Amino acid sequence: MAVSEKNILNRLYFVAGCMFIFGLAVGFKLISIQFMQGEKYKALATERVIKNVVIPANRGNVYSVKGNLLATSIPKYDIRFDAITPSNKTFEKYIKPLSDSLSKYTGKPSGFYEKDIRKARALRNRYYLIARNIGYSDYIRLRNFPMLALGAFKGGLIVEQTTKREHPMGGIAQRSIGYERFDENGNVTRAGIDGAFGVKYLRGTDGQRKKQQIGKGQWKPLNDANEIDPKNGYDVYTTIDVNIQDIAHHALLEQLEKYKADHGCVVVMETKTGEIRAISNLGRNSDGYYYERLNYAVGERHEPGSTFKLMALTAALEDKVIDTSDVVDTGNGILSFYGKKVRDSHQGGYGKITVAKGFEVSSNTAIVKAIDKAYSKNPSQFIDRLYAMNLNKGLDLPIIGERNPIIPDPRIKNGRWSGIALQWMAYGYGVSFTPLQTLTFYNAIANDGEMVKPQFLREVKEFDKVVVPFKKEVINKQICSKETIGKVKKLLRNVVDQKFGTGHRLYSENFSMAGKTGTCQKDYAQKDKLSYISSFAGYFPAENPKYSCIVVIHEPDKSVGYYGADVSGPVFKKIAQKIFTDTPIVDEVNSLEVKMASVEKEYESFYKTAQNYKSIMPNLVGLPAMDALALLENMQVKVKVKLEGSGIVKKQSIEQNIKLKNNQIVVLSAS
Repeated sequence: MAVSEKNILNRLYFVAGCMFIFGLAVGFKLISIQFMQGEKYKALATERVIKNVVIPANRGNVYSVKGNLLATSIPKYDIRFDAITPSNKTFEKYIKPLSDSLSKYTGKPSGFYEKDIRKARALRNRYYLIARNIGYSDYIRLRNFPMLALGAFKGGLIVEQTTKREHPMGGIAQRSIGYERFDENGNVTRAGIDGAFGVKYLRGTDGQRKKQQIGKGQWKPLNDANEIDPKNGYDVYTTIDVNIQDIAHHALLEQLEKYKADHGCVVVMETKTGEIRAISNLGRNSDGYYYERLNYAVGERHEPGSTFKLMALTAALEDKVIDTSDVVDTGNGILSFYGKKVRDSHQGGYGKITVAKGFEVSSNTAIVKAIDKAYSKNPSQFIDRLYAMNLNKGLDLPIIGERNPIIPDPRIKNGRWSGIALQWMAYGYGVSFTPLQTLTFYNAIANDGEMVKPQFLREVKEFDKVVVPFKKEVINKQICSKETIGKVKKLLRNVVDQKFGTGHRLYSENFSMAGKTGTCQKDYAQKDKLSYISSFAGYFPAENPKYSCIVVIHEPDKSVGYYGADVSGPVFKKIAQKIFTDTPIVDEVNSLEVKMASVEKEYESFYKTAQNYKSIMPNLVGLPAMDALALLENMQVKVKVKLEGSGIVKKQSIEQNIKLKNNQIVVLSAS
């Protein structure tokens, strides 16, 4: 019995000893956590319930050269309610008035809201949704509702803001206006003006605030002394003219549809400054509709065909190895080099003609024969002259996607040189340029030899203050002599003016144009896949160029037509005529400016009146849609906008001076 008792005591001592050691271990761990690792675990605990979140800065707006809105960030708000933050006294005092206000806002019964909010409080819901994705005017209205007006700490108000990028002109120039988008992993894709100038000017600087976890996946904003307000981005004013852009877009679209083409682009540039007044890029989708698919004008490099004859002839005239009066025998219209044939589109050739006429009728054999005779013994001289005119260099555009030109060079390893490279270059094969690079050269001819860089921005502003002005950039002060400029200008005008010129169908007695047609084969080595690129490049008016323009259309339906004069030329002519000679359009622009001026004066008084009579509908017809939208939202009016074209309000669903009802929606139609 004594032995048994001794065993029991030993076991008790052992258990007691283990418990003592365990207690010491626990105590040591507690001391370690409290004094040695306390800060670490405090940080972990805080991290789980509180986190820093980014407050996105409002992205700057993109405007046209005349101040029309091209891209803007519209703020959207989610309004939520922390149902346990208000005290019992506050909750009971304001629950009925809040429910009544929400009822007037949505049309649902007041009792529905009172019951639902009380249920949320009973369930300790700290993230009760009141409204989602609302505009600024609704946000202002809701945050002033009973209880919510007390703010976050007393009233339980939770506001979460997001922004949505809008393009008031719809699909017009959308690719050139562009975007900057981030995916869920933070990767960014950029396009156009918005993408090119996002980091430097438009994006702004994000702010920072803390959020507290109040439930699974639910975070409540905290007002904190360390909160950093975001700094909004600057506004950029482009060189785009919305009137010219609208003309260019619809002229191109009409021709693409007529010829069932795959895609095309048009660019209009101001001659003296290089400012881009319009740029349209339209591609066809699988359903046959055209939209701004890619920025072809900037990023698509292709063989220019006969529009390159201007570059070839300018080089030869400047080197004085050819003169426009030289006579060339085109024979039967076929030349052969190493078994490869150069053919004229005119069957049977032109016989003996001058170089000038060869250019004007776009004779391949005439130009090729003249260039071959002048440079076959020293092709590097020809290449050097092209280089001297900056044709081998890209334009160093801020817009992403430009591709460098291709010019074969016999002195460069893998320089694309061959026994027929010189001859093929003479009429636009074997070389490649983007449409904007080609236009820049034509613009230099129109500008008496001064080559200027294409400009997309006029200035950057912070409110009304100019932060960064953009001025003309000269690429080459004089690409060739005034004598050469004078000769090629005459040739370009004759292409349109002379009856035998390839562009004569564009001729108008009332308006002068100068330019060059181009028709280039695509996949010309595969006859079964033969398709064409049709183009026209030039400037207007011919005697005193104001604008230069290029039109390029890919793969028109061969059964309808494919020559540059037929496919691309009419787009060029329509743009030129509508800019300068179409009186109704000019009158419409003038009347619009007068209308907007009178409307602005009207609103000076209206804004004052609106402080007391915010329920009276103003006259918004003639205003830019986004200006009208901002005005109505500031009046706390619900708005729907139907946007087309340039974004000018043409119609409003509620007439001027009509008293607006609660929750009434105003529909603005803009075109």
